[in-house]
Amino acid sequence: MITAVRQEGMLLIDFIEALLNPHIPFLRYAFMVGLLASVAFGVIGSYVVVRRISYIAGAISHCVLGGIGVGLYLQKGVGWAWVDPLYGAVIAALAAAVIIGFVSIHASQREDTVIGALWAVGMAIGLLFIAKTPGYTDPMSYLFGNILLVSQNDLRLVAGLDILIIGAGCLFYQRFLAVCFDEEYARIRGINATAYYLGLLCLTAITVVLLVRIVGIVMVVALLTLPAAIAGHFARVLWQMMLAASLLCAVFISSGLAISYTYDMPSGPVIIVIAGTVYLAVLLTRWVFR
Repeated sequence: MITAVRQEGMLLIDFIEALLNPHIPFLRYAFMVGLLASVAFGVIGSYVVVRRISYIAGAISHCVLGGIGVGLYLQKGVGWAWVDPLYGAVIAALAAAVIIGFVSIHASQREDTVIGALWAVGMAIGLLFIAKTPGYTDPMSYLFGNILLVSQNDLRLVAGLDILIIGAGCLFYQRFLAVCFDEEYARIRGINATAYYLGLLCLTAITVVLLVRIVGIVMVVALLTLPAAIAGHFARVLWQMMLAASLLCAVFISSGLAISYTYDMPSGPVIIVIAGTVYLAVLLTRWVFR
């Protein structure tokens, strides 16, 4: 037991030394972007969990691949060098958010069908355009991400996303709160619930696009929902849930990076396994001691 603890301590020291090593900047960028991303995951994830729109966030994240595929094709196949796949991802995510939002408001009985269709068609379009793009493009890098490939530009993008989300969250906190917990009450109070709901979906879409690089399209929803779901068991008000979810997310990403770096494993899956294990442990503990 003592030997195991000592080994874990040495591994932690090795990871910290690697972070401070000037010759390994990619690990430092990954760690910093993980901490910054935790803010966005915590805040938007709390709204997603409270509003119970995890499946909508999942559909948006998978539609992102369609936009990425089109962007790559226009860049490499058509020769439009100025087109960045990120542009296509943003357009696809926002379009999916608006379509799903209107369907859920005006045709709730068909909501699951439309969401499933967008989910599948978005993925299919992305894979088709990637297949037709000249050269080799590995779709796995988008599906499962690689936080170790982030750059200084990614740091700036995620920092800007944090500013946008914190600003919108502070400015519209009460309105978003009303829309998440009681949409009918919000309308009675004179709040345009439809507009704020669509705004929340658009914020979710932008968050998904910019954070797909960390854990990929497939697993971004897990990191959006699991920390917030854990925090929801202990927080009494929404802002406490956001703070706790952000802290938990930072812990999951940091520990996942440390373990994946030490044992040479893919970081995204390790992060999700840690988050999922803690979530199941919390559920089991509350079930046993209820």
